[in-house]
Amino acid sequence: MELADVQSLRDSRNIPIDKVGVKNLRYPIALLDKAKNRQHTIALVNMYVLLPSDFKGTHMSRFVEVLNENRDCIDIRKVGKILKELRERLNAKKSYMELEFPYFVEKKAPVTQIKSLMSYDCKVEASGDNNQDELITLTVSVPITSLCPCSKEISKYGAHNQRGVVRISARLKEFVWIEELIEVAESSASCDIYALLKRPDEKLVTEKAYENPMFVEDIARNVTLKLQKDRRIEHFSVEVENFESIHNHNAYAFISK
Repeated sequence: MELADVQSLRDSRNIPIDKVGVKNLRYPIALLDKAKNRQHTIALVNMYVLLPSDFKGTHMSRFVEVLNENRDCIDIRKVGKILKELRERLNAKKSYMELEFPYFVEKKAPVTQIKSLMSYDCKVEASGDNNQDELITLTVSVPITSLCPCSKEISKYGAHNQRGVVRISARLKEFVWIEELIEVAESSASCDIYALLKRPDEKLVTEKAYENPMFVEDIARNVTLKLQKDRRIEHFSVEVENFESIHNHNAYAFISK
């Protein structure tokens, strides 16, 4: 018995759809890990294609088929292949893919060297067309510590500090490790953050932050100075947000280059 393929019927309304596909598919993936070769995590996956004006619909199952065939290792170098397969399988001129996932890095406490896992929220956004033009953007959100220079200057003792986040979005020309962007962010703040610290570690990170006071403006500029030297990055933006400890608002800075 042959079943009707309604999606393949022609549509007479003459309206193309910019993006059509599947969204918020929770899916296990394997990523390249700089230290351990491979890391397994769970991603929220969005995949779309451009739907021509004369197509009634797309074939949603084919998106998942392509993902299934590539799940063993999904990394920035392989995204172009997945985009191409989406276009071929769905007879589309343009394809899109978005992945949001937690990425884990093992960090050693600065004094005791105790190991613990830090998680970082990451996102990959990619698009490609039949002209082989591919745009791939990697976004990493990195928690950091900042200490207020003004508070340190005017206070008799102490200075207010807070946890913040540095969000780097980099449009890539070549492969860049997630760990590299994390290091750029952490090294640009008053101090980086750890999942596990003992008392000797707490003493060091507290004093390190005190000796490196920074506004959100300072952190954003520090990150920018490092990223603009990286020839693998075509374009980037930097967001820094501090969750202020003595104010009822957040401090924010943004730079796009």
